[in-house]
Amino acid sequence: MDPNDTPPPRHAEPPTDRVAHAAREALRREARRRDEPEPSLGSRLGQIGILGWTIVTPTLLGLAAGRWLDRRLGTGVFFSAPLLMLGAALGLWFAWKWMHRQTGGKS
Repeated sequence: MDPNDTPPPRHAEPPTDRVAHAAREALRREARRRDEPEPSLGSRLGQIGILGWTIVTPTLLGLAAGRWLDRRLGTGVFFSAPLLMLGAALGLWFAWKWMHRQTGGKS
């Protein structure tokens, strides 16, 4: 053995094991695809609509509350801007939670 040659790493799988592993993974992915079919176009569009309203509704409610407070107190946009941002943040959080529930907690 030449001193410059380095032995292959011990953790390397023989080529046949890698091929067998890849084949098992392909079968597992195919079975999962069969068990969990792709959602329909209508279902996807419905999800987009729900997400849109989930974000827009708290944003508009925050803006409406801020405008009402600003008119009542004569403060310009003192309450409108922060409540608009708070509503948007709340809507995005609601949307994130809803999507997390839809995917079953999978990342």
